[in-house]
Amino acid sequence: GTVGMPIDNVEVKIAEDGEILFKGSNVMLGYFNKPEATTDVIDANGWFHTGDVGELINGYLKITDRKKELFKTSGGKYVAPQVIENILKESYLIEQAMIIGEHQKFVSALIVPSIENLKSWCIKNGIEFSSAQEAIKNEDVLKKYQNIIDEKNKALGHIEQVKKFVLLADEWTPQNGMLTPTMKLKRKVLMTMYAKQIENMYLN
Repeated sequence: GTVGMPIDNVEVKIAEDGEILFKGSNVMLGYFNKPEATTDVIDANGWFHTGDVGELINGYLKITDRKKELFKTSGGKYVAPQVIENILKESYLIEQAMIIGEHQKFVSALIVPSIENLKSWCIKNGIEFSSAQEAIKNEDVLKKYQNIIDEKNKALGHIEQVKKFVLLADEWTPQNGMLTPTMKLKRKVLMTMYAKQIENMYLN
């Protein structure tokens, strides 16, 4: 789960906001004839700001997110959404997830179930499965997903824990405009598409 140890003669440190910084003879002097662009990425002390977020674990570097994906809660704490999303997707019943919480008091999630696995789970537990749209409204299904969230929260810090979630029946794909061609979440598009559901999570 890491990218290994830093190579010889390269210093690596983690900034306060989690960004990976490094310096060494491998760092460029700067962008040609672009002093402002240079100062955006190389600070006065010579540290190159990678734009990646990560941590050092016993000398091994782990990349967990992109800095532009980070958001800050209303309490001023930084949250790296991809880390939480990946933990949630470890469940066989969760196909896709997007973490929300910028300028909010707590973290919430949009969750797309793995429909085939959910269907199997429903049949196994004597729950009628007529469609994904109906299944995600079922109280027993919602209770199951709450149990999954509660279990996954144990691996997260207090600020990162998912307090509320909403299940969505439609998968996100590049074809419906929810994912990029490289299968990354189009977060702004999803935020707009599900604005009402997100608003309800923070109103109730």
